[in-house]
Amino acid sequence: MPIDFTKMHGIGNDFIVINALERPFSLSREEIRRLSHRRFGVGFDQLLVVEPPESDDAEFTYRIYNADGGEVENCGNGARCFARYVTDKGLTNSQSIRVMTSTGLMTLVVNDDEQVTVAMETPEFEPRNVPFKAEKTQDRYQLDVAGDQLEVGAVSIGNPHVVLQVASVEHAAVERLGPLMESHERFPNRVNVGFMQIDSRNEIRLRVYERGVGETLACGTGACAAVAVGIKQGVLDRDVTVHLTGGDLQVQWADDTAPVMMTGPGETVFEGRLE
Repeated sequence: MPIDFTKMHGIGNDFIVINALERPFSLSREEIRRLSHRRFGVGFDQLLVVEPPESDDAEFTYRIYNADGGEVENCGNGARCFARYVTDKGLTNSQSIRVMTSTGLMTLVVNDDEQVTVAMETPEFEPRNVPFKAEKTQDRYQLDVAGDQLEVGAVSIGNPHVVLQVASVEHAAVERLGPLMESHERFPNRVNVGFMQIDSRNEIRLRVYERGVGETLACGTGACAAVAVGIKQGVLDRDVTVHLTGGDLQVQWADDTAPVMMTGPGETVFEGRLE
């Protein structure tokens, strides 16, 4: 049977969104991989699925599949597109939308200017919860990457991230280091890799090599991870503008016990049908 979808993007991080409220989602890992191909398929970084809630605490269940077909825990840019999708399709009348992910409840707020603010998870720095193989929690770790000794931060924003500070994102070795760090043996579930250039205490530039996708134009959880690591390392304040290749996000972390708040756009590109 045909499956209707909507192509969307959040500052260049692109998705297809499928409504599975009435018909169960049934695409296989290989089918998702084929659809994600930018020449032989639709082309996307992630596939987002809208499903019925699993409890009365949420309006929807939010599921995410990477371009390689694997299901993942979280996607911040996707969450903003998810909020715009269910609002634009008339699936909710709520301005503040609670959704269930594989790691817990998330609140998405559609603002009057059509930007979306997402209450992400509270950053988790305990290595076993990232997960990351380390003897104790530290703000900075030494990571051996093919003989290079790199100083990094590690954090979970519902999914695992490693953040490397660089002098220039333009000249960062993303293509070489990204895949090596993504599959590093100290990250048992693989990891998203952020390359962060600090312009000031309130402004950074960021490129992200996403787990199971490769480098994307933007990564919402990556932006939150970079800001959280920068705050922990004492080099950033708690309200930061993040410049990504596809556009800008505003990230705020009020205190160490609070969720990270991320604000940015989510936009529809076109509608389509999968046969």
